[in-house]
Amino acid sequence: MRVLIVKTSSLGDLIHTFPAINDAVTALPGTEFHWLVEEAFVQVPGWHPAVSKTLPIGLRRWRRNWRTARKKGQIRQFRETLRQDEYDLVIDAQGLLKSALPARLARGPVAGYDRHSLREPLASLFYRQRHAVSRRLHAVERIRRLFALALDYPLPATPPESGLQTARGERERSLVFLHSTTWPSKHWPLPWWRELTGLATQAGYRVLFPWYEPEERLRAEEIISRAGAGELMPRMDLNGLKDQLERTSGVVGVDTGLAHLAAALNTPAVTLYGPTEESLTGAMGKRQQNLVVDFPCAPCLRRECSYPEESPVQPACFQTLPPVLVWTALQKQMTPA
Repeated sequence: MRVLIVKTSSLGDLIHTFPAINDAVTALPGTEFHWLVEEAFVQVPGWHPAVSKTLPIGLRRWRRNWRTARKKGQIRQFRETLRQDEYDLVIDAQGLLKSALPARLARGPVAGYDRHSLREPLASLFYRQRHAVSRRLHAVERIRRLFALALDYPLPATPPESGLQTARGERERSLVFLHSTTWPSKHWPLPWWRELTGLATQAGYRVLFPWYEPEERLRAEEIISRAGAGELMPRMDLNGLKDQLERTSGVVGVDTGLAHLAAALNTPAVTLYGPTEESLTGAMGKRQQNLVVDFPCAPCLRRECSYPEESPVQPACFQTLPPVLVWTALQKQMTPA
């Protein structure tokens, strides 16, 4: 059986899909998966051994100038590439119009969530199979249920397993601090990062700060400057970051895709949740702990913190997750069972 997965972005959402693939190959040995993904994440699907082909799509780039993309034949070329293979089933695991449209272009029947299970109900009009899956379930469990219903196998009672390919050797005595994310409200306060860097350095760890965009580098440099410790990592692609997260002793991160990757790799990790709902999108892994703020307006699901600025730290909800608490939780995760 050949199945096309349509899950275009972003990194955390892609990581959430791996346990469903693991379930499927266990229930249906020999199933071959192809994956349609945004070109910025083209390295990610190949991390699972059951994914034999990755099909990049340039939606983000095309949106900036559809006319140029059509004139250069990029959209036509994508459609021709997509239709080279025939599929027994196409699973739209994203559930948005931006994923339902290309899923419909593929050569095969399309399965997805029903209209009551989607943030964009119109997407269900593009599916031949429509399955009801509660939106109040964790994202990982939603996708596991969708795959089980679409491919007609019993939902496993076992905990989710990512099945990620790893080549882990002995861990180095370093920690990776994932300090950047897209929402300003999800940023742990800079003074907290400074203090945590000091605690880790005093304990004898190298503290590494990754970056990709220029503003992420500036943030990392400011933390390092304030702490008088820490190292700026070289700019890396996703494969390089995955390799580093496999080697490191532990990870502290805000709610970002790389935190989900660290959890999926079973690296000892602590992820910090303020404005977002940990019960729906929390990082999952055998050596993972999610710390959730205890604050009246959390989770607010707002990109910007609206709490009065006289709060001692910003975003205000993170005053309930101070560095000592985070450091204690990380040490617990790094302690062998």
